[in-house]
Amino acid sequence: MYRVIGGRRIAGEVRVGCAKNAVLPILAATILTREPVTIEDCPELSDVKNMLAILETLGCHIQATPEGVRIDAGCAGRYEMPEHLSKQLRSSIFMLGPLIGRFRRAKVTYPGGCEIGQRPIDLHLKGLRALGVTIREEHGMIYCDGQKLRGAEVYLDFPSVGATENVMMAAVLARGETTIHNAAREPEIRDLQDFINCLGGCVRGGGTDCVRIRGVSTLSGAHYRPLSDRIVAGTLLAAAAATRGELTLRDVVSSDLGAVTDKLRQAGCDLQVEEDKIVLSAQGKLKPFEISTQPFPGFPTDLQAQFMALACAIEGASVIVENVFENRFAHAAQLRRMGADIFLSNRLAVVRGGRLQGAQVQAGDLRGGAALVIAALAAEGESVIENVELIDRGYASLEKTLSRLGAQIRRIG
Repeated sequence: MYRVIGGRRIAGEVRVGCAKNAVLPILAATILTREPVTIEDCPELSDVKNMLAILETLGCHIQATPEGVRIDAGCAGRYEMPEHLSKQLRSSIFMLGPLIGRFRRAKVTYPGGCEIGQRPIDLHLKGLRALGVTIREEHGMIYCDGQKLRGAEVYLDFPSVGATENVMMAAVLARGETTIHNAAREPEIRDLQDFINCLGGCVRGGGTDCVRIRGVSTLSGAHYRPLSDRIVAGTLLAAAAATRGELTLRDVVSSDLGAVTDKLRQAGCDLQVEEDKIVLSAQGKLKPFEISTQPFPGFPTDLQAQFMALACAIEGASVIVENVFENRFAHAAQLRRMGADIFLSNRLAVVRGGRLQGAQVQAGDLRGGAALVIAALAAEGESVIENVELIDRGYASLEKTLSRLGAQIRRIG
């Protein structure tokens, strides 16, 4: 758990590391090649450790080197996902496409992860079926036969990030050309494309709504550094704003944070934005704001909870609409324990900000947990946040980063 004494300004400079949401599909894609791959600056997150454990179970050799994490999938021979690890990691579903591409078959269980909504995988399965994969679901397992895997036109009913990535990875080693229509446009799609192309694949259009993959027969090895984590960057910016601090972020892709910096400016923060650097100052009186989450390039659902915490620390009524997941306001109940005034109606939240008081609260999911940390930093008095292992899924030693920036926070127990 975390013990936080509120009232300290977040101030200083921090380098933003590689993105969890980019690293996980890239790790999954390493099984597509029989040659070693090194992922540089791989973040030390519980989700990453679970994904590496899954790869080891499938027969990959994993080694930590001075350059990064080295994955050698040359001897991988299993296509059955370990159930106990899959249940701990929502992103285990990313293994479906690479296993089909490499072995032409896969056996996986339904994934676990945070309970933030239904997040059905039907779009993943529909996309794979369009590539000629035969899929059977029974007793909580998914059985895939990809003997007839081939390129095809794939139409997604919703621009799902995971479905786009799974179809991309399955199509890399398929015969012919695949076109994904209504593809997700998130930066992590572009990053996965760049990684696959480093291995010798042929993918175009990543980051647009139309992705084209021309199948190749084999892939090579590579050294690759994934893109920086825009969600961690947004979380730290929200923490600095909530505590009326000053923060410099380095090694960011500022163009991927346009929707976030726009809302911070609306709230009254002063921002200087360069290509790989953002400087925020929140010295003056902040104003309430409105947010409506959308797929990229809209405001990210993964920052909705953190900005709700920011809204709790700003006088006036802020409005938040959650359009991506139907059950992503669970953190509101914990924020209310800290004195927050939050009205909920289906996917709408009205936050009447003001003074927060320290309290004992419990993280219910990854991003909701980060929101509680932000609220505790801005609150008066002491807060205790339980279940911080959920926060560890997406933030590497968050308490150490915040302590270096002036926060009074420590891990206990």
